[in-house]
Amino acid sequence: MNISKNLMTALVSAATFTATFNVAQAADHIANPAVIAHRGDSFNAPESTVPAYLLACKTGADYLELDLQRTKDGKLIALHDNNLKRTTNIAAVYPDRADDPVSTFTFAELEKLDAGSWFNQAYPERARQSFKGLKIVSLDQISEIAKACDSKPGLYIETKVPNLFPGIEADLKNYLASHGWLDKSQQGKIILQTFEKPSLIALQKEMPNVPKILLLWTGDGYIDEKPVAKKADDESWADYYTRVEVASKQAFADWLDFAKQNGAAGVGPSTIQSEHAGDFSSQFSYMDLALPWMVKMSHDKGLLVHAYTVDQVKDFEMYRQRGVDGFFTNKPEVAAKVFHRQTPSDVESLLTKLSY
Repeated sequence: MNISKNLMTALVSAATFTATFNVAQAADHIANPAVIAHRGDSFNAPESTVPAYLLACKTGADYLELDLQRTKDGKLIALHDNNLKRTTNIAAVYPDRADDPVSTFTFAELEKLDAGSWFNQAYPERARQSFKGLKIVSLDQISEIAKACDSKPGLYIETKVPNLFPGIEADLKNYLASHGWLDKSQQGKIILQTFEKPSLIALQKEMPNVPKILLLWTGDGYIDEKPVAKKADDESWADYYTRVEVASKQAFADWLDFAKQNGAAGVGPSTIQSEHAGDFSSQFSYMDLALPWMVKMSHDKGLLVHAYTVDQVKDFEMYRQRGVDGFFTNKPEVAAKVFHRQTPSDVESLLTKLSY
């Protein structure tokens, strides 16, 4: 009995040492602060489309971020939502399948959808005729954009709703390996992310030497939270989230420990946007899981902190002061200015030069 306990202790210690070693290695190859273009430059162009990723490249993002899903015929694509209703015209093209997940469509079927016009309707002040008819992009296309970009950004890939795509972690590993992203010369150019513990375990099994981030959230299946009054009918989700708190420091620590013991290089906490009443900003303001004590605890455990989603100058400055190491942002050009990076100042002219 004692031998078994000692063996288990040794195995746990070895796993923790390996994770720590990988974190130390990863930190040498990851920009700090890291500017992570959230679905591309998704403020100035439709999210997860070619112009959004081209803009992110031209404004100096360190990483092009994407949510990975898989089509019925095995194509890896970038799409955030669980279905296609918000960001495509699927209701017009496939009215009987509007609620169906990506996994039920072939890539050829998805190519018939318009993934840009919704942006013109939602944000007329940033609308462009050229956005009409934009297509859903594949991992292949984003990879090509990154490799062709002068600044050579990396890819920051989330396994999105991975339970809908069994084996997607292995598919991703095979893709990255066959396209040179896992070569030693590309260290730090790929970061993997997930909200889901089983997917983190699978990613670690498939790619133990690639940096991984466990994204943080609260509530059912995630970090325990304190009891909180229900969202009022006249209250925005962004305002509601400001009232959400973790149940205890131990509840938070448990997720950090899981991350570290399963090979993560860091964690990805949510943040509050200081001004979150706008149509755009209200979508990207959540509970504050990057409070000073939370950042310190993460660092004390040897974990990087990459926070989502930061778009405003005052928030970049505040969270950076707290010690945050990287920022998911819809506005990489704002991050570039805050962190004193050389970047084109006129996004509209840049879009025109890019033929958009």
